[in-house]
Amino acid sequence: MNTVTDRPATPAAAPVRPKHKGSAQLFKNPVLERLSHTHIALPVSIFVLTALISLYYGFTHGFLSGVSALGLFLGGWFLFSFVEYLVHRYVYHIPATTPGRAKFQYTMHGVHHEYPKDETRLAMPPIITVFVASLLFFIFRVVFGTWAFGILAGFTFGYALYLFVHYAIHVYAPPKNFLKVWWTHHAQHHYRQDEIAFGVSSTLWDHIIGTMPTKRSEQA
Repeated sequence: MNTVTDRPATPAAAPVRPKHKGSAQLFKNPVLERLSHTHIALPVSIFVLTALISLYYGFTHGFLSGVSALGLFLGGWFLFSFVEYLVHRYVYHIPATTPGRAKFQYTMHGVHHEYPKDETRLAMPPIITVFVASLLFFIFRVVFGTWAFGILAGFTFGYALYLFVHYAIHVYAPPKNFLKVWWTHHAQHHYRQDEIAFGVSSTLWDHIIGTMPTKRSEQA
C-alpha cells in the first residue's frame, strides 16, 4: 500500500499550515484513494445502528433491563469520551520521530490538520467503520460479558456524536449560543497550539488532565 506523503520526519520541522481548499492525495492506488474519502452520514449511521442493534439484542435476550441498561449506556458513553481524548492525544499526535511515524501520523491525522475543511476526510471510510464496530463488540463481549450490549451502545453512540460534532465544527459557522464553546475549543487545537484541546465532543478530559487552552493562548 503505497502512500503519497512527503512530510517532515522530525518534531523540529515547521508545523503544517492549514489550507481551507482542496484535498490531499494519500494513496497512489486510485481505488485506495477513493476509499479514503467518505460522506459523514455513512459512518455516523453505522455507529448509531450498532448502538440500536446492541440495545435491541440486549433487551430482547434479557441481558439488559431498566436502570441497569441506562447505567451501562452512560458508562459506555463516558468510556468513549476518555478513549477519544487518549487516541487523539497519543495516537493521532504521535511524535514524528522517524519517517514511518511521520507517514503514519500524516495519513491518520496530519492530513486533517493540513486540510481541515475537507468534508470527505472528517471520518473513517465505511469499510473501516464496520471493522471498528465489529472489533469493539468482540473486545467488549470478552471483557464485559453480557454488560457489553449496554456499554457498546453507549460507546458507539458517543462515537457517532463525536463524528457529528467534529463535522459540524469544521463545516458550519459557529452558532451564537452556548454550543459555540465546541467551535472555540477545537479552533484552539487547529489554529493556535496542537498540544492542547484534544477533546472534541467533550472538554471534560482536557479539564481533568490539564490540556485546556489558557486565556493567553485564546487571545494569541
